[in-house]
Amino acid sequence: MGDMTNSDFYSKNQRNESSHGGEFGCTLEELRSLMELRSTEAVVKIKETYGDTEAICRRLKTSPVEGLPGTAPDLEKRRQIFGQNFIPPKKPKTFLQLVWEALQDVTLIILEIAAIISLGLSFYHPPGEGNEGCAAAQAGAEDEGEAEAGWIEGAAILLSVICVVLVTAFNDWSKEKQFRGLQSRIEQEQKFTVVRAGQVVQIPVAEIVVGDIAQIKYGDLLPADGLFIQGNDLKIDESSLTGESDQVRKSVDKDPMLLSGTHVMEGSGRMVVTAVGVNSQTGIIFTLLGAGGEEEEKKDKKAADGAAGSNAADSANTSLVNGKMQDGTVDASQSKAKQQDGAAAMEMQPLKSAEGGDADDKKKANMHKKEKSVLQGKLTKLAVQIGKAGLVMSAITVIILVLYFTVDTFVVNKKPWLPECTPVYVQYFVKFFIIGVTVLVVAVPEGLPLAVTISLAYSVKKMMKDNNLVRHLDACETMGNATAICSDKTGTLTTNRMTVVQAYIGDVHYKEIPDPSSINAKTMELLVHAIAINSAYTTKILPPEKEGALPRQVGNKTECGLLGFVLDLKQDYEAVRIQMPEEKLYKVYTFNSVRKSMSTVIKLPDESFRMYSKGASEIVLKKCCKILSGAGEPRVFRPRDRDEMVKKVIEPMACDGLRTICVAYRDFPSSPEPDWDNENDILNDLICICVVGIEDPVRPEVPEAIRKCQRAGITVRMVTGDNINTARAIAIKCGIIHPGEDFLCLEGKEFNQRIRNEKGEIEQERIDKIWPKLRVLARSSPTDKHTLVKGIIDSTHTEQRQVVAVTGDGTNDGPALKKADVGFAMGIAGTDVAKEASDIILTDDNFSSIVKAVMWGRNVYDSISKFLQFQLTVNVVAVIVAFTGACITQDSPLKAVQMLWVNLIMDTFASLALATEPPTETLLLRKPYGRNKPLISRTMMKNILGHAVYQLTLIFTLLFVGEKMFQIDSGRNAPLHSPPSEHYTIIFNTFVMMQLFNEINARKIHGERNVFDGIFRNPIFCTIVLGTFAIQIVIVQFGGKPFSCSPLQLDQWLWCIFIGLGELVWGQVIATIPTSRLKFLKEAGRLTQKEEIPEEELNEDVEEIDHAERELRRGQILWFRGLNRIQTQIEVVNTFKSGASFQGALRRQSSVTSQSQDVANLSSPSHVSLSNALSSPTSLPPAAAGQG
Repeated sequence: MGDMTNSDFYSKNQRNESSHGGEFGCTLEELRSLMELRSTEAVVKIKETYGDTEAICRRLKTSPVEGLPGTAPDLEKRRQIFGQNFIPPKKPKTFLQLVWEALQDVTLIILEIAAIISLGLSFYHPPGEGNEGCAAAQAGAEDEGEAEAGWIEGAAILLSVICVVLVTAFNDWSKEKQFRGLQSRIEQEQKFTVVRAGQVVQIPVAEIVVGDIAQIKYGDLLPADGLFIQGNDLKIDESSLTGESDQVRKSVDKDPMLLSGTHVMEGSGRMVVTAVGVNSQTGIIFTLLGAGGEEEEKKDKKAADGAAGSNAADSANTSLVNGKMQDGTVDASQSKAKQQDGAAAMEMQPLKSAEGGDADDKKKANMHKKEKSVLQGKLTKLAVQIGKAGLVMSAITVIILVLYFTVDTFVVNKKPWLPECTPVYVQYFVKFFIIGVTVLVVAVPEGLPLAVTISLAYSVKKMMKDNNLVRHLDACETMGNATAICSDKTGTLTTNRMTVVQAYIGDVHYKEIPDPSSINAKTMELLVHAIAINSAYTTKILPPEKEGALPRQVGNKTECGLLGFVLDLKQDYEAVRIQMPEEKLYKVYTFNSVRKSMSTVIKLPDESFRMYSKGASEIVLKKCCKILSGAGEPRVFRPRDRDEMVKKVIEPMACDGLRTICVAYRDFPSSPEPDWDNENDILNDLICICVVGIEDPVRPEVPEAIRKCQRAGITVRMVTGDNINTARAIAIKCGIIHPGEDFLCLEGKEFNQRIRNEKGEIEQERIDKIWPKLRVLARSSPTDKHTLVKGIIDSTHTEQRQVVAVTGDGTNDGPALKKADVGFAMGIAGTDVAKEASDIILTDDNFSSIVKAVMWGRNVYDSISKFLQFQLTVNVVAVIVAFTGACITQDSPLKAVQMLWVNLIMDTFASLALATEPPTETLLLRKPYGRNKPLISRTMMKNILGHAVYQLTLIFTLLFVGEKMFQIDSGRNAPLHSPPSEHYTIIFNTFVMMQLFNEINARKIHGERNVFDGIFRNPIFCTIVLGTFAIQIVIVQFGGKPFSCSPLQLDQWLWCIFIGLGELVWGQVIATIPTSRLKFLKEAGRLTQKEEIPEEELNEDVEEIDHAERELRRGQILWFRGLNRIQTQIEVVNTFKSGASFQGALRRQSSVTSQSQDVANLSSPSHVSLSNALSSPTSLPPAAAGQG
């Protein structure tokens, strides 16, 4: 999103303003500058310039109650004058740019150079050519026609290079396109509630215009800037813009400024939109970052901030949702911390606040940040090892060829070096060089990254169909290693369609919905009012869309259940709401995870106040001192009555798996007016109206899904806010616990007592005693969820580190979702904050989709292993053949162009064929792979070496005695430009046939016998195998000189295919050998503990930082570590001085806050910011982070 586009954007807007000067009472510039002010300054400015927020609404021609008229011309005009709510994304790379990037590959460059030299020499006919004395090998080689065809090899190499480049570029391009599609899909799903023409409607975020009246509620991510006009108890987390983690309270008279990209943490209200898109606060930041990013790129991406800039610009197209500025360094270290288990990295996320105060270390929704997942770590390591081996082999090949040639020509045959012969000799040397490069090309598995990309991209696409919207690619593969899932109950395991099935009203416990006539009229009126008024007015029950379907529930599901109860009692809640509109509500205490109840105060006609309250029964009943009797009169409700009620009513309801909700009220006198801010006094002395039991049935497919998880070695734990009896009842229905088994079901309170020491600090050892057996955590706060997830991830109790997936839908789940290895957010019920923090969004909110994600994850891992098994066999064989062939016969039996073709089959096509195998249920029958399980298991190593032995034996047999077997001329020791021989063509053809059949063998990696199992379910595989076979026929029969092939007879073809088929038989032989006997086989491609985080990779993106910068970074990290050590030592010394426990000091060392403070005492500013950057996940102001 270059500087051009933005300046155009503004100039266009400016022009429009001047022309529409009189349309609206405020210009774009005025509103922009207004939104840059904060709190009191803003209030003063509004008073001076406009009068009040109402006046601003009038100037913007909108009504605070009715909203905009919503007519198309009006909306269009607003878009033209004030801009759209859309930040133009950074331009994607063009196809040509991608081609250019693919050409940067070193091996390809070497090949291009070699080919060009070869071309040049073939057109140059030196005078000494005819000179018999030049080289013995030259004798009688060429007739005229052949000499002309010397250029073909060079041209063919160039052509194959072009092929490889185009394929790579095309893959990158389609991947980029898929990401853009994914981004726009995420964007379209982001809707927001606005009032238009008096109707509350949900519109896509991009359609919001200046002057819209938006309804904001708990859990929203604000999509545009605006002014607060009415609401209650609104608290906003502005850390994404200011870096302050404290929640800011908003009110019309003190601080009405609402900024895009900030999170609503509590309360609800309305705002009038004043700035959208590039003119909103987040938009302005993105614009700066985007422009900055472009310039940095022009400077060849030298600085790390450039990384931050381009990242932010990339993520800018996730509409305005992520108002995040973060320096690249901090961001990278966070994303690493999320994946790796370095203890230091884990400690970097302090538990700041339950409400998600640390939701500001957001992993941006930019897909383009290359995060190294476990798999990519293993692969990179493997590729480097193979590459090194290939380099050594190719170097040796070239040296041997050159030495042999010089010794043979000049020493043995005693030829003088004649000047006119020089070009001929050079041509030989070029040929040797090309052979060497070819060996290298075949040795380097450049198909590896391709296979990973294809496999992941394919999986992501298919997972969309399985209701998994993957936001971070690596999450897909991490899911395959998951060992634990911590799931929410409501909506994930259950249907989230709440219905009241039992009620306790007027001293009677009704086991089904009571008959309206049996309830006292006074009680009934109170009940209907309490439910209708004391719930969000956005919650409604609408008629069903189709005949015979269930009524639609909109809004908070628990409230829907209660409203449904009112309708079941043949009453109408709408009438009550019309009589008491939302604007008239006197005070609202919104629901939050601390209160666990919601209360609304209204003013009665006689000026006195009445407060309606509802919430979890055990919490609200504790605050009740009276209860309505059967006659509708309040009577005293003593603690012992309460205990009896809990035993007789609430526990039986809970044991049926019902959620119990208590509805109550309280009257206040008109004077003196109560102190509404003193919550403890207000929310007390209530009169209980009724207790209802709400059923949320278990989803029918969940028990089966959980059984699959348990079979696959994944432990499912339920973490819920419900009471323990309800939770236990539902856990048994789901199959999370089975009666009679030894498992723990804890409440949050008890969990906290068990894991904390006397000082109230959490101890890992204590968590380790609990988590292996814990299955249900009830009445848990978001902090408990985060603590549990962190405890399981940090645990060293098992030999493999646990990989934890978490599901969440509420804003308060943010920290846990972010801490987990894979966070699943609910697509339907989830809040924006939860979606932002997650890696995968479940578009149908269904637990069984998680099982599908596990299946796909394991499939990615297996696909890559299959590809490796195939690829490495080919590599080993091709390299050895080229190497020994060159050393013994001075010429590689497989020519450069043939090698490139083989390389194309092995790499590109095979990665497509093997990476797109669809997953099967059998994947769920084995335990998860660990983080340090090697990519290439012993079985695979056995297959690779076994097949290599078979292929080498046959190829060498053909090479040295093939001409006798087929009665043809030997192709060995052919002179320089000799025509292609049948002999070598047969070797090439056999080699390719063996690869084709081995590709079928490679479909199974766990030593299964039936390699054809499910082969027709993968049409891509069949197409590629048959296609390759067809092209091979064409190459051999008509390839001629460029491919160094001469056409073969039918019997020769049949022999080649027969030898290829032998691969399948040989595969069965190999499968018979027990792997356990082959102790000598080594595994490859494992990540050891130490290598999990290579130091310099802790926070950098290899491509965006040059080497010096990397060294510098490494210095800083070491610096920071040293500092940490010194700090610990100082702490230990101090602790000994004060005689406190040594343990305390060690624990404190890991608490991050102390680090930041200690470091902050140092003098030089760069160190301070560095320590912050590394230790605290709050986003720093970019300036500070920049210095680090």
